[in-house]
Amino acid sequence: MTINDVEAAALAAVDEAAIGPLLLDLLAVPSVTGSAAESELQHVLAGHLERMDLDVDLWSMDLPQLRAHHDFPGGEAPRTEAWGLVGNTRPQGDGPTLILQGHVDVVPPGDLAQWKGDPFLPRVKGDVVHGRGACDMKAGVVAILAALAAIRATRATLRGQVSVHFVVSEEDGGLGAFGTLQRGHTGDACIITEPTSGALMIANGGALTFRIEVPGQATHGSTRYAGVSAIDAYLPIHAALARLETRRNAGADPLMAAYPVPYPLSVGTLQAGDWASSVPDLLVAEGRLGVALGEEPAQARAELEACVAEACASDPWLRAHPAVVTWPGGQFASGRLPAGHPLAALVGDAHADVTRTSRPAEQGAPYGSDLRLYAGAGIPTLQYGPGDVRLAHGPQEQVSVSEIVTVTQALVLATLRTVYPTL
Repeated sequence: MTINDVEAAALAAVDEAAIGPLLLDLLAVPSVTGSAAESELQHVLAGHLERMDLDVDLWSMDLPQLRAHHDFPGGEAPRTEAWGLVGNTRPQGDGPTLILQGHVDVVPPGDLAQWKGDPFLPRVKGDVVHGRGACDMKAGVVAILAALAAIRATRATLRGQVSVHFVVSEEDGGLGAFGTLQRGHTGDACIITEPTSGALMIANGGALTFRIEVPGQATHGSTRYAGVSAIDAYLPIHAALARLETRRNAGADPLMAAYPVPYPLSVGTLQAGDWASSVPDLLVAEGRLGVALGEEPAQARAELEACVAEACASDPWLRAHPAVVTWPGGQFASGRLPAGHPLAALVGDAHADVTRTSRPAEQGAPYGSDLRLYAGAGIPTLQYGPGDVRLAHGPQEQVSVSEIVTVTQALVLATLRTVYPTL
């Protein structure tokens, strides 16, 4: 597309030199999901939005009320507070509202020995910034701030509205996005700047956290034959889960064709026993069940529950002492941009214009995100942002500053082409 004078002025106003330092500042706040630093970062970001003269709504969410809602998306991290943050431009007409959304929380750093330094003391090597949250997704938050600052610098009169949503608790279920939507902040379309390596993620699968409690019969380790190890009892269930994963991934949606396993079923933790010389009488397995595009979470739950029940029915011990399946923690449904919606072409053309290439590929993502909450609220949504999701949640997490710049420029064009500047 042709870049008009307003767009050219906004692109020229992108402060590339400020992007790296701003990212370093945000990474230095250890905003792990549910921590006090997560709340601290929301207040820091509110200051950024206020300095851009936006109408800012910073509020403490009513956690009991949200948790009691029948559509509450679940959560895993303990928390006593959650802060919502929205900043809005002031429209000068009846144009559409475009939401730019990013989450501020990060996952814990894990084994510190695997990091080259403190995860929350970011390191810069050339064009690359290393640190927890670098790509997931403080780079995306920075791109939103930088794009909005550039648009504000042009002083163009905007017929529509830009609405910035910075949310907490994305990593463990989506409480922040859920609470923001419940407060009444909405729009006509939404771009979430999750790391997509330049692709357009127009759909994502869901993810459900499950727990399986497998009983055994305790006895002294020297007479293990007199008891039943819960570890041994779990093994046929584990094998059945592997078969279930294979069945559920047969004939996956073409948007998920890039992934060897589009909807993974993964057991993340196993806990059994409390003494080395005792036969364990309980094993607790917790894991993640991928939800297919368009699949109702209730159907996915029913399939896993049936799988475990069938495995129990085929085992003499488990037939009489069946395992129990429950569903704690985050519950991510799938989500999808409506077929043919112009948002994909809008963002794709913006990316092509700033990179002088073709439109990026459209595909689905195998992980759950806030996309499904916005899509579920009737807001057409896609993900487009800096960073490689394969580096997220690991000790090599990093992002290229030049990639943030590219995304920032594309957001500038996509935003202006949505809210329609008039001089």
